[in-house]
Amino acid sequence: MTLEDEFCDIVKKARMGQGYSIAEVAQKADLSNKELEALEKGSRPPSAKEVEAIGCALQLKTKPLTEITIEGWVPESSPNWVDGLVVTVVGDIGGYAVKGYVLYDSHSQEAVLIDTAYNAGAMLTVLKERGLQLRGVCLTHGHADHAGGLDRILGKWPVPVYLGEGDFPLLPWKPPRETLSVPSQGQTISVGNLTVECVATPGHTPGGFCYKFQHAGQDLCFVGDTLFAGSIGRSNPFSLYPRHLDSVRQSVLQLPNGTVLLPGHGPATTVKEEVVHNPFG
Repeated sequence: MTLEDEFCDIVKKARMGQGYSIAEVAQKADLSNKELEALEKGSRPPSAKEVEAIGCALQLKTKPLTEITIEGWVPESSPNWVDGLVVTVVGDIGGYAVKGYVLYDSHSQEAVLIDTAYNAGAMLTVLKERGLQLRGVCLTHGHADHAGGLDRILGKWPVPVYLGEGDFPLLPWKPPRETLSVPSQGQTISVGNLTVECVATPGHTPGGFCYKFQHAGQDLCFVGDTLFAGSIGRSNPFSLYPRHLDSVRQSVLQLPNGTVLLPGHGPATTVKEEVVHNPFG
């Protein structure tokens, strides 16, 4: 298991989100511009001292950053109960892996898709092979790797598409307006005996949403690119970085500690692990 982001990715996201130049961060961290450029490109691994200095310069939590970079921290595997509720679908866009999910209720055989994984064919195959009835598509945001193939899915299943209004312009294909449903904070979506709650998490994009549910005392949240194990997605635009951090800290990481978090890229994690191990947390 490997994390989605390495030290170089984390540093670049934090630097650009705060509008710092290479020179500004290098000066704060007592490094040369060339040294910081090399570290940000991943040309060489940083020393523990460099991790500490750069983390402080970027207002990141240095202990988690060190654990990820020097000690090789990765989250524990998801508990077995997740497989009884969720099918993970992996797609590929330009060699970049992306995940989408099929959440289903085994009693009613109803399901919703969480993003498309840029792999509409695999999503439709899961529905067909398991005999599931699709009730909606919940998009965490409108980027192509998470919404691509929506036209093919709706061609087979003309269901509501839930997406924050701020992300409508990002969609690679625009569904009929009557198909789009703008979720509100705390709105619920029924999937058989399951109830999915919409959580507004702007930051990665203007209209980002996460989708959480609780079943038999077990908590799960689909977080898209709002959060990765040990990192976050890139804030788009960078001016959203403060709101992005607020969404991570005040929404996602305020969920119950045992909540399993399923991101759009990289391994699953939990709130408990991210509170301790995420440099942005």
